[in-house]
Amino acid sequence: MEQTISTTPKLFVTSIVENKDEFEEKYERSFNTLQSLISGLSEKEAQNALNNAVCKDKNHEEVSLGLLFVILTEPQSAAKSYRDLTLITRDGLTLVLSHLTQLILDRYLRLTDTVRTQVLWLVREMIRNAVTNVDNLCWNLMRHAAGGDVSSRNIMLIEALLDIYQENRTWLDKFPVLIASVVYAYLRLIEDHAVPALAPLRHKEVVFVVTLIRERFADCLVIGRDFVRLLQNVARIPEFDQLWRDLLTNPKSLCPTFTGILQLLQTRTSRRFLQSRLTPDMERKLVFLTSQVRFGYHKRYQEWFQRQYLATPESQSLRCDLIRFIVGVIHPTNELLCSDIIPRWAVIGWLLTTCTSSVAASNAKLALFYDWLFFEADKDNIMNIEPAILVMHHSMRSHPAVTATLLDFLCRIIPNFYPLLADKVRAGIFSSLRQILEKRVLPTLFPLFDNPKLDRELRTMVREAFKEFCLPPTTEGKEDFNSAVHLNTKEEPIEQMLDGQENHTPSNNHVGDSEPTFSDDEEEAAIPATNPIPRSTEDDDDDDDIPLAKVRLKEKPTVSEGKLQESELYIVQQLDGEIRVAVETLHLERDNEAKCQAMERLVQLVIQEEDMDAEVISLLGSCLCTVLKEQLEGKVFPVEVNDETLEDSIGRPLFVMFRNVVQLPEDDLRRHPILSVLAEMSSHQPRVGYLLLYFLKACKLNDGKSSAYSEFCQVLDKELESCLLSDLKLCQEDDVNLFCWLVPEVYIQFPSVAIGHAQLLHLVVSTVDAAQLQDFVCHILQGRLVMFRSDSFRALLSASLSWETFEQYCLWQLVTAHGIPIDYVLPILPRLEFSSHAEALTSILLMLKQERPTAELLKHLLSREVRPPQDVFVVSTLKYWCQEHEEKLGELMANLLSSRYPNTSPNKRKRGGGGANRAGLGAGAGPPSAEQVLGHLDQLRQCCRQNNFHLYSLDSMQRALQQAQSLCTDIQRKKFSDLFALAEVDEVEAATPKPSGGSKVSAAGRGRKGVSSNSSSGGTKGATTSKSRAATKEVSDSSEESSEEEEIVKPRHSKKRKKVNPVGSDSD
Repeated sequence: MEQTISTTPKLFVTSIVENKDEFEEKYERSFNTLQSLISGLSEKEAQNALNNAVCKDKNHEEVSLGLLFVILTEPQSAAKSYRDLTLITRDGLTLVLSHLTQLILDRYLRLTDTVRTQVLWLVREMIRNAVTNVDNLCWNLMRHAAGGDVSSRNIMLIEALLDIYQENRTWLDKFPVLIASVVYAYLRLIEDHAVPALAPLRHKEVVFVVTLIRERFADCLVIGRDFVRLLQNVARIPEFDQLWRDLLTNPKSLCPTFTGILQLLQTRTSRRFLQSRLTPDMERKLVFLTSQVRFGYHKRYQEWFQRQYLATPESQSLRCDLIRFIVGVIHPTNELLCSDIIPRWAVIGWLLTTCTSSVAASNAKLALFYDWLFFEADKDNIMNIEPAILVMHHSMRSHPAVTATLLDFLCRIIPNFYPLLADKVRAGIFSSLRQILEKRVLPTLFPLFDNPKLDRELRTMVREAFKEFCLPPTTEGKEDFNSAVHLNTKEEPIEQMLDGQENHTPSNNHVGDSEPTFSDDEEEAAIPATNPIPRSTEDDDDDDDIPLAKVRLKEKPTVSEGKLQESELYIVQQLDGEIRVAVETLHLERDNEAKCQAMERLVQLVIQEEDMDAEVISLLGSCLCTVLKEQLEGKVFPVEVNDETLEDSIGRPLFVMFRNVVQLPEDDLRRHPILSVLAEMSSHQPRVGYLLLYFLKACKLNDGKSSAYSEFCQVLDKELESCLLSDLKLCQEDDVNLFCWLVPEVYIQFPSVAIGHAQLLHLVVSTVDAAQLQDFVCHILQGRLVMFRSDSFRALLSASLSWETFEQYCLWQLVTAHGIPIDYVLPILPRLEFSSHAEALTSILLMLKQERPTAELLKHLLSREVRPPQDVFVVSTLKYWCQEHEEKLGELMANLLSSRYPNTSPNKRKRGGGGANRAGLGAGAGPPSAEQVLGHLDQLRQCCRQNNFHLYSLDSMQRALQQAQSLCTDIQRKKFSDLFALAEVDEVEAATPKPSGGSKVSAAGRGRKGVSSNSSSGGTKGATTSKSRAATKEVSDSSEESSEEEEIVKPRHSKKRKKVNPVGSDSD
């Protein structure tokens, strides 16, 4: 016995961590019971033992299930076990069929491949033996032949069932319902088998289905309109093309009672067919999603479903089956409609928006609207058309593109579905829309069909197609009510008046129909609510955890909310006619969509008013500020910024006015009245300005953005610059995140004013934190933001010197991000103070670090005043350049120094030359003076003692220093004696080994320049050795002693120079 249990074959695919479920345990118990009865017995003895055992009722089930278990798990023993099963059964295999059906519906996906094969074998044997009710088993098994799935397992099942039906055609003809189901299933599956690898199977399917349709067309008529929908998808296949010709031109050839295609289209498809195209597992998931999952918590379930069933390209065709199932099968009760469970329209919207195939998307839209085309109120169900209108209605706010494509499809399907029946299609759609209004699915279609979010061409098409549904709702019924409320003569709570729209009591609108249907609000309005929804204090704190119906109750106005204050009432009473009615309606409505609709009507009235009085505009602006106070003072910018949240944020009445302004052409005079009202509102509520800027960026409209705000400023009689600054400053005070989000758009839309504007830029850098600054830098690097202009950059830098430290550093980060050339910065360099302007100088220093030394850079750099030892800006730059560009820097410095002391006479020093230099120093805009150049060189000398620093040993620098020494004033010579000493020592060392030039150097040192320049063989240049460089180093080091020693050193050097010539002569 233990051995038998240990070798029990497996029914299900299980992992190590999974426990056996009740099914598996039950079948294994039955198998063990069977083994205990027949183990060790001969075949005849075993049959007798089984017959004796089944005489007891409790053993009949166990023995039958034990034999079924053997048939499914042991193919080699299946035939014998099936024979035993037929011999011992006492109910015609009803028990076996029941358990097998349950196994297929609940556990088919977990069956092993062997068990799946044996299920098909057993079905084939039962059909051959004409077992009763095996047709139901075939129907359930056929549900697992999933659409949109071309995996090997699925194809194997599809082909096996097809072979069974072909082999047992006589048996199949006995079951009309199964025939219709087979036709419906394989028509749908043929669509998925268009790949070349499945061509043989597809051909087999086509031949079988076409034959079945032609021979049993009367049985196929019960399918109804979805039969036509599936035939449309395969119409290009030649065999079906010929079938279509007969359907349209010779319907009697198919069935004597068939009158034409209209007969099929006017027949609603049974739920059984729609259900058959979803696997039991898909059905369970969808039912759970639409009956158990709360709205807002549905995303993870949808993502799981997407990964499981809709992840492959082939699976896109499954979306049509899912939509038809949701529309035709899932009909929630009224209690469910009032709860916070995810509605059907939201699931359908998700299926539409996630579709990745254009063909599948078109078919999905047809599946959604299919019941509309030939809708008849007395035959069809309102629940079949409700999801489509709600998808369009609710998508308008967050996904207007979805609404637009559905409306476009609805308009185009009328003439294009079947031209000969265009009038019937139009009548069906109109009947659907009237039923929607009658059953109060939507109170009016005007805001949907004439919504400003739709483009003009589509709105025109919709108006032409559905003219009677595009009329704005009349307000005659509301006028007396509004007046009564404002005059305080009626104290009835508004909650009671709105109960008919919000409180759903269970009611079935279809007499005699067992299906739960959509509640009729008009009937409910007359019935008092007997079980009002309870409320607690906790409800006021967290709306996320309470049903949607309760949230709606909380949103209803109280009596005090429904009335205006006395001062506000006085303003409203000053208005007349339709404008007053529109304003009152706008105030009284609590539903946002209704308020937007009321605002749209008010805007149209303002536009149509040819010459609106200024007093009326003033009153209207003041009144709107009061009515829209919550919107004007509340937070607009969403916490999480994406297309959906932005669209939600501008779906309010105030933005309806903005949208109308932007949508009207720039030269349209009708813009002016709306702008005048907005300007009047701005005088009472300044936030209107930056809210208009917010709308211009958040909306999807591309034209007329900047002109709308510019005209708004003109109406205010203000300059665009001052308006922008004041609006952005107020925005910065109210909401920093919104301000930072608007800034790039301001620079894009108003470049002539914003770019290079010092005050605007100061507002930006005084507001941002590190993360927001990073966003701006990213915008700049992506080329989406430009903040500086060359002609105003110098003035901008000058203005920034008084800003706070962090503000200046932010500015320089933006400058660096723009890649501003160093040339733009240099002109301001001389006026910067090292101690006062540390932020600017530090940033410029880092910019200079990236540059190579040039003559132009040096001119601006050395034009700075020499202020040792605190100001080390110039020294730091020069010293850094010496690390990589020492020779180039030496040459440039030498040229600049030589140009300050032009060599006008080689034999006579011009002592009066200092006056010219001083005059040059006085000109602040010119190049650096000699005094400045020498000062910076001397400061550099004092800071550089490294052994590898050879700037002053370069030949060009030696010549320049010698020339400067010979031509400078006595004051300069004394002041920079240590600097000139670097050249004098070199001269002494160089003169000694070349006595042949003695007659030319007899001028006591002043002729040294002449020797260097006129005698190519004299060799001052050739005499410069490492020894002389070492001497230069010693002199440089000794120059740091006291000033008294410096004065003594100079005459000593002079005496040495005078003794050079005699030594040279004697040597010669």
